[in-house]
Amino acid sequence: MKSTKFLAFLLAGALAFTGCQKSDDDEEPVQLAPEVLSGTVSANKTLTNDRQWVLKGYVYVTSGATLTVEPGTTIKSDIGDKGALIVERGGKLIANGTADAPIVFTSGQPAGSRQPGDWGGIILLGKAPTNRATEPTIEGGVGRTYGGTDPNDNSGSLKFVRIEYAGIAAQPDSEINGLTLGAVGAGTTLENIMVSYGNDDAFEFFGGTVNARNLIAFANKDDDFDFDYGYTGSIQFAVSLRKPNSNDSDAGNGIEADNDGSGTSATPYTRPVLSNFTFIGPNNAAGTDPNQNFNNRWRRAVRFVVRNSILMGGQKGGFSIESNSSYNDYMAGLSEFKNNLVHAVAAPYKIGSDVTVVGASAAAVQAKAEADGGKTITNAADIKLTSPFFSTTPNLLPASGSPAAGGANFTGMSSFFTQVNHIGAFGTTNWAAGWTNFDPQNIAY
Repeated sequence: MKSTKFLAFLLAGALAFTGCQKSDDDEEPVQLAPEVLSGTVSANKTLTNDRQWVLKGYVYVTSGATLTVEPGTTIKSDIGDKGALIVERGGKLIANGTADAPIVFTSGQPAGSRQPGDWGGIILLGKAPTNRATEPTIEGGVGRTYGGTDPNDNSGSLKFVRIEYAGIAAQPDSEINGLTLGAVGAGTTLENIMVSYGNDDAFEFFGGTVNARNLIAFANKDDDFDFDYGYTGSIQFAVSLRKPNSNDSDAGNGIEADNDGSGTSATPYTRPVLSNFTFIGPNNAAGTDPNQNFNNRWRRAVRFVVRNSILMGGQKGGFSIESNSSYNDYMAGLSEFKNNLVHAVAAPYKIGSDVTVVGASAAAVQAKAEADGGKTITNAADIKLTSPFFSTTPNLLPASGSPAAGGANFTGMSSFFTQVNHIGAFGTTNWAAGWTNFDPQNIAY
């Protein structure tokens, strides 16, 4: 009996000891030496997360090729030969991170030395429609065209991705945006993407039909969301948060949108359909750059839908409409601005000097916005977001008693939109938790 008990004791001890040991699966993966990615990707390729990747110069993913990036991978730009990633029509980028293991595209400079414009950015080009008579060449000096006739074209998938310190100027006044989308189709997935500290626009849509959700533009120097050339997609849950003392030589807006640069009536009209955005301007903070402009700037014959959103702290204006065409289309119901909370340092509602319609006025715009469920807020604090203005630890969730906690309305909107109660990008759940970083300067990538 004693012998049997002793053997049982030894067996239990052995099992306990074995259970305390780390298996091979529990060990941290070995990080291999960095590898350079340069030139042309003309066959399927995967960037693995067991090493860092260095983007050297302009890298093109050609038609028929797919570049896949594993979760948790960091891609840094070469310092001397600054990088950019261009996915041509027919090519694909599959960069699907996770909340716990985001994919990061960033500067090659060490912590403490990173600057906006340390590298180019990401450009996706597709075959969806634009309102151009011929296939345009994308801006940024990369020499590639975009556009076509397939609204469901698929350029890949980006999920839980951060793009930091982009915006190099390849040519004067032709910087690359953080994420440039040229005629990208609705077959493409864009979810949980943060563009921060860029030297140009955060997200720019040239035509196309792609939809997106959970987008964050933070501390960028030009516009946060730019729509042009017939973009007709839908976006829900997005943030524009301006850094007061950071702007380039152009007016920086939460949104800037045109039908085209000449304000023609080319079709399809640029008409983004947006819901649950939170736009945070400088709110007259000390040292605010004089080029900080509007929360929303709709101009040059553009059409739009903005619903269930917060505009606050716009330095020179909140909701601004320019051009007779854009003004008339809004007043006629071809554009919508409904169920929004609007505050600005100066002029919550504005019309441009080029609006010459008889009887047109900012007061008429305000009256229509309020008749359509909007509320004009005199003091930003009355919107009661937890900690909304620029910092490295912002919190955009509604605080107790916030008018943003309820009142959303989705009547007439498509099934793409998730029907929530709250106004603005956040309700009671912080979908930005885990994968975002508001202080990338100090990360030792």
